Amino acid sequence: MKKVAILQSNYIPWKGYFDMIADVDEFILYDDMQYTRRDWRNRNLIKTPIGGQWLSVPVQVKGKYLQKIKDTQIDGNNWSQNHWHTLTHNYRQAPYFKDIAVWLEPLYHNADYSYLSDLNRYFIEAICAYLGINTVISNSWDYYLSDGKTERLADLCTQAGGSEYITGSAAKTYIQEQVFAERGIKLTWFDYLDYPDYPQLWGNFTHRVSILDLLFNCGQKAPYYMKHIHP
Repeated sequence: MKKVAILQSNYIPWKGYFDMIADVDEFILYDDMQYTRRDWRNRNLIKTPIGGQWLSVPVQVKGKYLQKIKDTQIDGNNWSQNHWHTLTHNYRQAPYFKDIAVWLEPLYHNADYSYLSDLNRYFIEAICAYLGINTVISNSWDYYLSDGKTERLADLCTQAGGSEYITGSAAKTYIQEQVFAERGIKLTWFDYLDYPDYPQLWGNFTHRVSILDLLFNCGQKAPYYMKHIHP
């Protein structure tokens, strides 16, 4: 059986995102979807001594028409150095900061992409490499896109040769389960619950932060605090 997941790209996503990638054979970045403001597409949270802080990639949003994620351009180039400075300021005391900085800092120095989708994939693939995740990552535009919200997802899964579709429980609000059943595709709801706490800087523990928080604090031990990556 081949497992497939289809999800929009995020900027330096949280650990659950990478757990889903690790749990499937092919992960399709669904960036043919509409770009949404104030969402995870171009930003994520880190921890600081005074609480959570957003790291946001500035993007160009052209009016109110349906702008796809893949067509969303990055606005300016100063953001990358600002992000790295912010990460350094808030995580340099973390036990594994220097180990992670060896490969992460060059990513920010070389982050000269024009489009958000390309940038997100750049960071996602680098983090997957560090975690030892070998899942095939593809783009939705590598395939034919049919009409219908659920039908398109099922068709993408079929085209990828998938026999099982993995998705988060939030999709229960719109997915029509019978569409997958009619195509002989098993539909599995991914479980984001019951992640163990890990040693974390700055006050009360929270899971709702970028995976960089886990990497800086735990380094190569990070898989012990995830579900589908084996140490």
